Amino acid sequence: MEMKKRINLELRNRAPEEVTELVLDNCLCVNGEIEGLNDTFKELEFLSMANVELSSLAQLPSLNKLRKLELSDNIISGGLEVLAEKCPNLTYLNLSGNKIKDLSTVEALMVMKMMMKKKMKLVHLKDLRKRRKKKRRMRMRMKMKQAQKWEREKKWASPT
Repeated sequence: MEMKKRINLELRNRAPEEVTELVLDNCLCVNGEIEGLNDTFKELEFLSMANVELSSLAQLPSLNKLRKLELSDNIISGGLEVLAEKCPNLTYLNLSGNKIKDLSTVEALMVMKMMMKKKMKLVHLKDLRKRRKKKRRMRMRMKMKQAQKWEREKKWASPT
């Protein structure tokens, strides 16, 4: 189902100004852009767009009251600086499962005043740190195994 149709279903005969929560998980996002969501959703506090094949936040409207934004399992790789101006009261952001490769992509969020004041929770940052630690441990194990192998080969190769 396309995002516009899903939004109309989720409204349930309410005006967009009355909606405080909107869940658009698993709907189809055409061309990786947000569509059907506009500035009339003034009271929106929670928005979930998980697994919608979203690649850009450029079409995100100004959502001044938005506090929680769920964007997990999409194909977002950048453009997060839009959140600073469009969602000034954001306190929770989930970016896990996106195409973000390094922490420099989310630096725009770190500069935001809300990060300093409200200690915004970034789920994706925790995931990245865990992955890096795991990779480091794996590399160390591989180096140790290689060193042990060389040591064994030396003992067998050297005449005693």
